[in-house]
Formats: sequence, C-alpha cells, structure tokens
Amino acid sequence: MTNKELLSRLYEVIHPYRGKMLIAMIAALVVASLNGAQAWLVKPLMDKIFFEKNMSYLNILPFAMMAIFVVKGFFYGLNYYMLQNVGQKVILILRTRLFNHVCNQPLSFFHNTTTGDLISRVMADIMLLQVAISSVVVGLLRDFFQVIILLAVIFSMDWKLALISLIFLPMASIPIVKFGKIFRRLSVIIQEETAKTSSLMHESITGAPVVKAFGMEAHETNRFRKQVTKLYDILMKKAKYYRFQHPIMEGIGGLGIVIMVWFGGKAVIAGESTPGTFFSFLTALFMIYDPIKGVSKVNVTIQDGLAAAGRVFTLLDVKPEIRDKENATSLAPFQESIEFKDVHFGYTEKTKVIKGLNLKVKAGEVLAIVGPSGSGKSTLTNLLPRFFDIQNGKIEVDGVDIRDVTLNSLRSQIAIVTQQTILFNDTIRSNISYGDEVTNEKDIRRAAENANALDFIERLPEGFDTIIGESGVKLSGGERQRLCIARAIMKNAPILILDEATSSLDTESERKVQNALENLMKDRTTLVIAHRLSTIKDAHRIIVIKNGDIAEEGTHKELLAKNGEYEKLYNMQ
Repeated sequence: MTNKELLSRLYEVIHPYRGKMLIAMIAALVVASLNGAQAWLVKPLMDKIFFEKNMSYLNILPFAMMAIFVVKGFFYGLNYYMLQNVGQKVILILRTRLFNHVCNQPLSFFHNTTTGDLISRVMADIMLLQVAISSVVVGLLRDFFQVIILLAVIFSMDWKLALISLIFLPMASIPIVKFGKIFRRLSVIIQEETAKTSSLMHESITGAPVVKAFGMEAHETNRFRKQVTKLYDILMKKAKYYRFQHPIMEGIGGLGIVIMVWFGGKAVIAGESTPGTFFSFLTALFMIYDPIKGVSKVNVTIQDGLAAAGRVFTLLDVKPEIRDKENATSLAPFQESIEFKDVHFGYTEKTKVIKGLNLKVKAGEVLAIVGPSGSGKSTLTNLLPRFFDIQNGKIEVDGVDIRDVTLNSLRSQIAIVTQQTILFNDTIRSNISYGDEVTNEKDIRRAAENANALDFIERLPEGFDTIIGESGVKLSGGERQRLCIARAIMKNAPILILDEATSSLDTESERKVQNALENLMKDRTTLVIAHRLSTIKDAHRIIVIKNGDIAEEGTHKELLAKNGEYEKLYNMQ
C-alpha cells in the first residue's frame, strides 16, 4: 500500500473532524506568525536599543515581546489540544472498527491468524499510529506554517542571503527521504517480530500447566530469549541508521549557518547591512532550521506510523468469507426440520472432510453423532451455524437454505455446549446471561438451578457476583461446564448442539452435568456428539460417521444388532 493510499485512508477517518482541524490550523498559523514576529523584533531590539540606545524602544519592546509570548502560548496549547483530540478520536474509531472487524471474521480466520498478531495490530500498531497522528501531525502542521512565514521574514531582511540559504533546504531533504525508506522497511519487520513475541508469550502463559508439568520453563525462556534477541537486533539496526542520519542533518545545518555568518558578517562590515538586520536574519534562519531538523527526528515516528497504518488497513481490507447475502432475510422460528442435502466440505481444496452427506433431523428429535476421531463429527455440527460454509450441497432449516438468511437470525436459534468450556473473566451472573443483557435475576437463578449449578454458586462468598478468572480458572471442570449449560439454558434456543460436553469430566462431575444436559435438552431439537456411547443410549436416533459420510443409523439396540461400526465402537469402550 503506497503512502498516498495510506494518507487517503487516514483522511477518510479524519474528515468528520475537519472543523476541529480547521481551528488547529488557524491556531498553528497564529503561532507561526508570532514566531516570525519574534524573529523580526530582533532587528529593532539590536539596532534601536543596543546600538542607538533609544529609551522609547526599551519601554515598548519588552512588553510587546511579553505579549507575543503569552498569546503564542495560548494558541500553541489550543493547536496541541485540538490535534490531540482529533488524533485520539481517530485511534478510538480505528481500534473499535478493527476489533469489530476481527470479531466478524469466520472461525477459519482465527485458525490461520495467531492471537499475538491480532493483539499486536489492535493495540501496538494503532498505538504507533496514535503517536504519528497526535505528535507528528501536531508538529508538522505548525512547522509548515512557521517555515513559510519565516522565509517571508528572511526575504524581507536580505533577499540575497535568503536565496543562498534556500540551497540547503533541498540538501536537507535528501537524507530525510533516503533514511525514510529504510526506516519504513525496518518498521514493518519490527512490528511483525513484535507480533511474534506477543504470540509466543500468549502461548507460553496460556499453556503454563503443560509447561510446568513437563518442566519446560527453561525451554520456554530460551525460546522467548531468542525471539526478543531477534527483535533487539532489528531495533539496533534501526538505531544505527538513525545514528548516521542525525550527524548528517547537523552537518548540513552547520554548513548553512557558517556560510550565512560569513556572507552576513561581510555585509555588516561593508556597511551594506546593520547588525540588527543580520541578527534578525540569523534568528529567523535558526528558527527555520529547527523544524526542518525536527522532520528528520520525527521521520522515524512517521515511518513507524505509516508501517502500522499499512498493517491496520491490510487487516481491515480482509473480507469475511462468511457474511450475509445482500437480500438475506430473517429465519422464521424453527418448527419442522433440519436437512443436509448432498453436503460436501473440506478445510482445504484437496482434503474433504464431509463427502456427499444427506441427513434429516425432525423438530424435537435427539440425534446422536458418533464415529472415530477425525471422521467429521464436529465439522458437521459446525456447518449448521455457518461457522464454516459448505462447498457443495445445501443445509436447510424448515426448507430454507441457511445461506439465504441472516447469520444473526440463524445463530439466535442455536445454542452450543462444547467440550472446551469458554467462559469470560467476569462475574458468574454475566457469564450465565451472556448475550442477553436485559435478563432479570429470577431467570438467571432458574437457569443456574436447571444446570445443577445453583448449589456451588451459593457456596461461593460472593455468589453470582464472583469473578471466575480467565477461562473460569477459579472453578472446577464440572462447575465450568455447568455454567456453560446454564448459559445455553438462558439462550432458550430451539436447536441445541452438544459437542462431547462430558468427555473430559470425572464420574461425579459427569453425573451432575448429564442431569443438567437432560434439563437443557427438554423440548429441543438436539444434535449430540458423543465420546462416551453410554450417554446416548436413549437418543431417538444415532448416526455413525465414517470417512465424511453416514455409515450406519438407527437406535442403540438396532445398531448393536447390525454388528457393524457402532458395535465395534461400543465394544471398544
């Protein structure tokens, strides 16, 4: 993405705040004008006071300079505040937009993108962009006006010297452009390596139980040390280039000042100019050189910001693979059946997980799905809420293709409880009522009671207000699963998916959870993926998935009598 495209995208975000930007520009113009006035006042200060010893000027000029300082200070603060306000608004918008964009991506996106990279883009990259907008833009806008006005001042003082000084302005821009390209390239690499560091750290922390169980603390520390060392090497490479840029800019500036002093001094000695004119010219020249030199200093920040903007906008340009059609309608409340018609699906083009599967599930039916690991059981249930889209065939709910209805209306009618308990670092109340912000206390308690969770919740010192920690780490496995069931009960969806919801629990916890699941399954159409076949004996129908298709189907007794795949799985257990 080119700089022009990046700046155009940023302008689109800033455009709604153009009123505040206009105020900031006017304030910057006033500051720049007063800087020019300060440089111009050096001439009467030197000539009238120090050389001519004019008392009337001495009585007026100090107060005039004081007034300039006060007014300039006010407008400088106004300029800074307005640009900070716009900069922070832009960051707020981009960060919210980026997070919302990530949340709307399909599951396949998260399978292919590391958590650390996403966190880095939402937080670190936008932070760099914030620095570029809030700090750099503040300086560049003000300095631009300052250079223009001060150029007018030096031309009014001595146009010949002014023309000589202009030779050095293009010279100063050469290292800025050259080093800018290097800093931009290194900034992208640094941000990528920072994302890898975040990802590695996230992986090690979330995997802490395994790390400790295998005594791999030293190994993880070594991995982290290698990664941060790699990041350090790139940062030092960037510092090395900055070390060269600074003396080059100082050298160009110093050369320009030396030449100006020589030519200006010669003019004063020859009587062609006054000392006041020369020092006023020199002051203005110093004030011009300072913002130009400042550009070289902030060039690193600018390139960091542009590189970060590139990563942010690249992510924003990723179109969700699964989204509503233009004319998608809302799915009517489920009443009759769910039907899979010649469904084909694969995570890649070469590997097919589901191969021409046909299945009809009637409303109110409890359908159990069994099969060996990797046969496509979980994939099948993930296709119904459109976590993934099928490649061929149809999935219909009450005769309507699920791709023709809105995702929200489809998923609102499906509740899911999986083997992996996904809870949030919030109160028990918030986790149970997740997705339903207007739920009352009575409904939350009823859901907890039906999930066999009320007893352990009330034993906790803070009850429903207990913060359960990241992923519910402060609770046992059975307690976490019962909270997930309570959440599904609260949703009160007509279609229920249970994906091996009891497979990782001990016998006592499984019994409590199984009772909770029975309460959840009442009057619902349920698809149960079962690891323990003893838990699905009472299912209305059982299908055996093998190699991406249905190998057998029937009741528990019917399938045992066939002496086929189901019997093999049952006997193995």
